[in-house]
Amino acid sequence: MIRLWRSLLIISSFVLFGIGAFVIGFFIFPYISITQSGLEKKIAYANIIHKVWSWFKDILQKIGLIKINIENEDRLKNLSSKIIVASHPSFIDIVVLIGLIPKSTCFAKKETLKNPFFRNIVKSIYIINDMDLDKLKIETDKFLKEGFNIIIFPSGTRIKSGEDFKIHKGPAAIALNSDSEIIPVKITADYPFLQKGQPIYDVGEKVINYNIEVKTPIRPLEYSDMTEIKARKAISEKIKEEII
Repeated sequence: MIRLWRSLLIISSFVLFGIGAFVIGFFIFPYISITQSGLEKKIAYANIIHKVWSWFKDILQKIGLIKINIENEDRLKNLSSKIIVASHPSFIDIVVLIGLIPKSTCFAKKETLKNPFFRNIVKSIYIINDMDLDKLKIETDKFLKEGFNIIIFPSGTRIKSGEDFKIHKGPAAIALNSDSEIIPVKITADYPFLQKGQPIYDVGEKVINYNIEVKTPIRPLEYSDMTEIKARKAISEKIKEEII
């Protein structure tokens, strides 16, 4: 009975999430687009998503589905122009991180532009990840210079606990290009939660501990004596070491 109740709670939560995305994409963002412009508009978009997703993560905690535990939370405060690289076990990882980190953006798959609920949100404030590396460097450098934080899952997809994965060198290339610090974040849970291939209704019978460990920043300047290829490899290895 408890499992059924929790299943209904998570399904209801995502219905609410979808309704919220619809309202933001079709009403709030269009209003912002005609009342503001330039950087002010982008910041307004980011602030709306941050506040709404922060509220959503709090709802998941208040109804007893998860408990978010953050180690070294002070390292997430007052972030500006940082690259956050995180492990990616759960569907809600990006929601939680953007809910925690103001003025942030992330990579989005091109396919999300076909989703009627999220299309306007994605094209307004997120970075489509199907461009080549040179264009990606230019686009991300622009966001970082404007003070935005960029959240990246270097595995490229959700990874189950204990599963080996390859770290894409994109985050290292972006950091070296912009000379921006990388903040590694390790995310784990004590119950498989919204993992790849897992039914959305499978949330167990008790509160899930959703753990976020914020690691020591990785500074590109520390790799300045290497060639770019060697620096990318070294930084990528350091990222994997910190988040697995």
